[in-house]
Amino acid sequence: MRDDETPPQTAIRTLRPADPAATRHDAPAPRTGPSPWTLRLVALGLVLTAVNLRPAITSLGALLEEVRDGLHMSGSVAGVLTSVPPLCFAVFGVMAPRLARRFGPGAVVCAGMAAITAGLVIRPLVGGTAGFLAASALALMGIAVSNVLMPVIVKRWFPDRIGSMTGLYSMALALGTSLAAAVTVPLTDAMGGGWKAGLGIWAVLAAAAILPWLPLVRDRATTHDTPAGDRAGAQPQAAALRITRSRTAWALACFFGLQATAAYITMGWMPQIFRDAGVSAGTAGVLLALIMAMGVPLAFVIPRVAGRMRHQGPIVVLLGACGLTGYAGLYLAPAGGAWVWALLLGISNCAFPLALTMIGMRARSGAGVVRLSAFAQSTGYLISIPGPLLVGVLYQHSGGWGLPIALMAALMVPQMVMGVLAGRDRTIEDEC
Repeated sequence: MRDDETPPQTAIRTLRPADPAATRHDAPAPRTGPSPWTLRLVALGLVLTAVNLRPAITSLGALLEEVRDGLHMSGSVAGVLTSVPPLCFAVFGVMAPRLARRFGPGAVVCAGMAAITAGLVIRPLVGGTAGFLAASALALMGIAVSNVLMPVIVKRWFPDRIGSMTGLYSMALALGTSLAAAVTVPLTDAMGGGWKAGLGIWAVLAAAAILPWLPLVRDRATTHDTPAGDRAGAQPQAAALRITRSRTAWALACFFGLQATAAYITMGWMPQIFRDAGVSAGTAGVLLALIMAMGVPLAFVIPRVAGRMRHQGPIVVLLGACGLTGYAGLYLAPAGGAWVWALLLGISNCAFPLALTMIGMRARSGAGVVRLSAFAQSTGYLISIPGPLLVGVLYQHSGGWGLPIALMAALMVPQMVMGVLAGRDRTIEDEC
């Protein structure tokens, strides 16, 4: 065998131990990645956290009429109540990157789960609207920081499985959302018919989500996804990144905000729309559960498909078309075709996992994902604040659901446009 055909392994063995090349090639590479046990723990934490990111909202939507009567709320005040989630997500979500840098993302998510638990325990115990809103805000603060850090944790711990892990926790999020919508009314009836018990029971599930994050509270590192040789330059580059100069970041923020508008109108008002059309309270809750349950399979499939596509625009258009058809049916025959409209709106609602997937794809580094996630979600939730409130005002002053449903359908058009722009194959680092 000629010397130039010698296998690399043989060539390495012939080097003397003192030779620097031998030392360089023979020494095992240092293990810098997390252990399999840690990855399994993080995956469990992701799933349990995701399950708890919506029950505080959808359980309230299922019992909104009872809460309104119990706290003597008008339609406009109830509209304010349905606007509290996006407001809290915008205000508190922007704090998540700074908190994660200081305490570590695991510690912040652990604290977020504790805040959700406390808020859900306190909320049924207060006797007035102001206290109810304050306790809701505490739970929503925990949801807000966890919302922002979910894509960050996926990018950090599973950089080679962004699509599948995003799909996993999106599926868990949809499962928790639909579960709360479906069983809140039956649970309330089983516990004596009081809405306070029906809302407070979800604190038990939130408390369970604290446990997987406890071993990770002291973990402060944030650059597992950045190669060691590149870390020195990664932080200055992230610090210099001015995300407001990126058109993709703005398009993604608007897309996120418009899909959030549709989602929170759906979670806050859809059961009432069906109930006013003559559907029973229990069935209206199940219809909302169907809308949210569509995200269980699709939230796992869509991110995986989107991750393989260079441009996610076609998925955006397909989801938007389902939404427009669902709203048209809801306007024309809300009770007669209720199950079909719920199915279509459930498909449309899967713009949320798509937006999360695009956040992970539109930045090259973990630090970039942190900045983009905070910007897109905080700005997006600010955009979504007026939607549920406006629906409540239109419903109260028009005396019906025609105008609110027309508003929902009209908002779907710019959502499709912004989604197509956000789905283009580019990164914020290139644009900034």
